[in-house]
Amino acid sequence: MVNEFVYCPRLAYLMWSQAEWVETGDTVDGRRIHTRVDKASKPLPEPETLEEEHSKVISRSLTLSSDSLGVIAKIDIAEAENGVVTPIDYKRGKRPHVAQGAYDPERVQVCLQAMLLEEHGYQVDEGAIWFAESRERVRITLDDELRDVAKNAANRLRLSVSYARIPPPLRDSPKCPRCALVSVCLPDEMNSLAGSNLAPRPIAVAQDEALPLVVQSQKAYVKKKGGTLQITEDDKDDTIARINNISDVALFGNVSISTPALTCLLEREIPVTFHSHGGWFRGIAHGLGHRNVEIRTEQYRLSFDKHFCVQFSRNLVAAKILNQRTILRRNWRGDKDSRKAILNSLSSNRKLAGRVQSSDELLGVEGAGAAIYFRAFADLLAPPKSKNAANASDGIDAFQFDARNRRPPKDPVNAMLSLAYAMLTRHMTIALSSVGFDPYRGFFHAPRYGRPALALDIMEPFRPIIADSTVLSVVNTGEVSADDFVTGTTGTALTSAGRKKFVGAFERRLTQETTHPIFGYRLSMRRLILVQARLLSRHLLGELPTYPHYLPR
Repeated sequence: MVNEFVYCPRLAYLMWSQAEWVETGDTVDGRRIHTRVDKASKPLPEPETLEEEHSKVISRSLTLSSDSLGVIAKIDIAEAENGVVTPIDYKRGKRPHVAQGAYDPERVQVCLQAMLLEEHGYQVDEGAIWFAESRERVRITLDDELRDVAKNAANRLRLSVSYARIPPPLRDSPKCPRCALVSVCLPDEMNSLAGSNLAPRPIAVAQDEALPLVVQSQKAYVKKKGGTLQITEDDKDDTIARINNISDVALFGNVSISTPALTCLLEREIPVTFHSHGGWFRGIAHGLGHRNVEIRTEQYRLSFDKHFCVQFSRNLVAAKILNQRTILRRNWRGDKDSRKAILNSLSSNRKLAGRVQSSDELLGVEGAGAAIYFRAFADLLAPPKSKNAANASDGIDAFQFDARNRRPPKDPVNAMLSLAYAMLTRHMTIALSSVGFDPYRGFFHAPRYGRPALALDIMEPFRPIIADSTVLSVVNTGEVSADDFVTGTTGTALTSAGRKKFVGAFERRLTQETTHPIFGYRLSMRRLILVQARLLSRHLLGELPTYPHYLPR
């Protein structure tokens, strides 16, 4: 951690105090390099007996601590010869061609290891670093200046954590693009929101090929087979999915999963969500969860602050109404006069949201805006005429929409809206949990048993952009037809085939790239949700004065 602090104080704070970690190719390669030295060998002889040893003694993975220095370390190799011990640290990569033989973070780390050995009575004349790629051993001179730098770095890191003050991000640093925690730290984004005129580099989130596994075939059984999940169904061929390619698993209805499969997913921190047959989000199973207690502490504290909740909720509702206007403006198919009147009504409603003084008033404003929006929603729908229907208007009539209804939905459009919101809730819950939030304690939606209030909060501005736009797309392109629904006394629902089509369209929507209106780089909607969750954590922890909503043009 002292090494990381010298390299970047913010990185060390994120890793130690907030328990953040993201696996990358570099970190995996680093573990491979340490495979041998991480296997503990015979301990180092006591200092008084060390001089009696005539042969060289090598001790691997030696753990030492010191109360006076206030540090603990696992030394890769302690090499003893002729009564002198040399700490050797293994590093991936090549030796840098600098005057000291290595960069300051690595020199400080080796210096602290040497000081620990000295605290335990050993004689240490120098340290060393072994660079695995170039296969070179570099000597580290332990002068008084380096010792002072090492002690000072350890003390500064301890003070930084004890005062719970996260250091600011580096500014336009070449260290950031390859940093493992760049997607957590968001250095360029934070500097941009703080007023920097430098455009953020498109490094917010690394490319991830993993995708959700959605299992909705009734009576399907999911089990683990080697490094894959095997989905078996009656009278059908088995489906195989590699676990490394799965970001999360969604089970719809009467789907079973074996204990070994569930255990493997939990160990890999791959969340499993459970839904009703119709798509209602029932709950989530994940591993030990995020260890960042700071985020949850601030989340709980601010959720009881009425002033903060009202202020945060006002911006939330205003952002939702703005995005509803955007969807209406982009997809309007009615007459121009009605369009202008509806857009003006939503603008007035958005301004009203910024003036209310209580959550109850804000709920009324949000409901009024939703009523205006959904009254106009029918003018965004233009399903193609059915070629197979006896009457050419049958397909169009099936998608008539008058108003929003649910529990149960009474028509195909409302059935798709309900399913889309349930799926969006699932994705929001997963993203917030992965960052370290408790998705069940929010600021706008009241906490209720089993309701992910924070996920419902943060998804409000995304409802029109992701969920509603998916419904418009599948209807207007004819991807979902009237034959994909079944209507009964309990309402209207998608058939299995129809739900498969809609889920596929929803996931495609999340894969589509968009240009971030604030930062200017392109990223997928799926990654955008995670970036917004990260920005929310920075806001709650006091680094950002406001939470920047996603407001596309």
